[in-house]
Amino acid sequence: MAGSGYRELLRTHGVGRIIAAQLTARFPNGMSSLAILLHIEHATGSYGAAGLVLAASSVGQAVAGPITSRWMGRWGMRRVLTLTLSVCVLAFLGLALLRLPLPGYMALGLVAGLSTPPIQSAVRTIYPKLVNAAHLTPLFSLDASLQEIIWIVAPVLITIVSTQLGTVTGLLLVAGVLVAGGAWFILSPEVGRVRIPRSRRGFGAVVLKPPVLLATVIGFLLIGSCAAVEVGVVRTFNEGGLSAGLVLAVFSVGSLVGGLASGTVPIGPWAMARRLVIVTVGLALTMVSLNVFWLGGTLIAAGVGIAPALAVLFAITSASVKFSETAEAFGWVGTGQLIGAAAGSAIAGFLIDGTGSPVGAYLTATLFAAAALVVSVAFVRAFPDLRGRDAAPIPDTEAVTLP
Repeated sequence: MAGSGYRELLRTHGVGRIIAAQLTARFPNGMSSLAILLHIEHATGSYGAAGLVLAASSVGQAVAGPITSRWMGRWGMRRVLTLTLSVCVLAFLGLALLRLPLPGYMALGLVAGLSTPPIQSAVRTIYPKLVNAAHLTPLFSLDASLQEIIWIVAPVLITIVSTQLGTVTGLLLVAGVLVAGGAWFILSPEVGRVRIPRSRRGFGAVVLKPPVLLATVIGFLLIGSCAAVEVGVVRTFNEGGLSAGLVLAVFSVGSLVGGLASGTVPIGPWAMARRLVIVTVGLALTMVSLNVFWLGGTLIAAGVGIAPALAVLFAITSASVKFSETAEAFGWVGTGQLIGAAAGSAIAGFLIDGTGSPVGAYLTATLFAAAALVVSVAFVRAFPDLRGRDAAPIPDTEAVTLP
């Protein structure tokens, strides 16, 4: 979609406001992993220990994602978001202020993960109610692209704060932004207006739909590769503050550019495979050299495929489920991504500890991306063809009793 098309989309009533609110509410996602990684490594002296705490947090999010997303159809978005936000903030304050053995840090990481507010599921359920069906796929592309602002700004900000002012300050910053961003999103009028119907199907049934299962598996592998890159970059520059943050930022710049450029590209069955080729080749090239300029260039190239691939995940999920199932479906997709983040960060951390070199982290990232590519090719027939059709959810219908 051309720039004028995006401007028109953002002028649609409520779209610009809800995008800004949800990006702010999710901004801590771009800080929390690095903040925890730096804090736990500083406290324990081990990247492996830091990887375990990150894994506990990611597993907590993975377990809770579909459950809290489904709760929104039962108790309403605002109630669920307020409860989870409150607990999550307390968990981050505990990580920042308490001196604990590794199991204690892992327990708090798990609580923080379990209570992560389901912002993504909420906003991607709201989107179909804000725009007409023809604009939904471009909106998913715009969302996937703009979320990269989080990954451009947040890593630089948190690495500077944590290395210059201390890792405790970094975690306190995460807690503060959680409160501010979460409150803005929860109080947004769109959150109050959209009601998610209760799903009539059993919990977990929606993930068995082939497109949702594909989105979950590929999301697991794609985000696992990104998590491994994050750990590798931090180790490459030895917590090197600005260098590590800038390299991670350019990774996201590539994704932002790729996502904006692909906004109107039709999504056919082979769209995912084509986008993952870019990611896999770019990540494979990172292992050639650990020079900051080489890493920056190869990660920009790899990043060009990430937001477009995520847009495909969002579109095929939305187009394959009923509206009452959208929140839970996106919860499962998020679960796949979070388990991938746990696996990618933990494997990369242990390979770094075992070899003493960050190359193992980049190898992990490449293998995860290559596996995602293989899955997208092997199961290409299961991808819905969205060329010439919209990505709106299937309307909920029920029997009508006639007099």
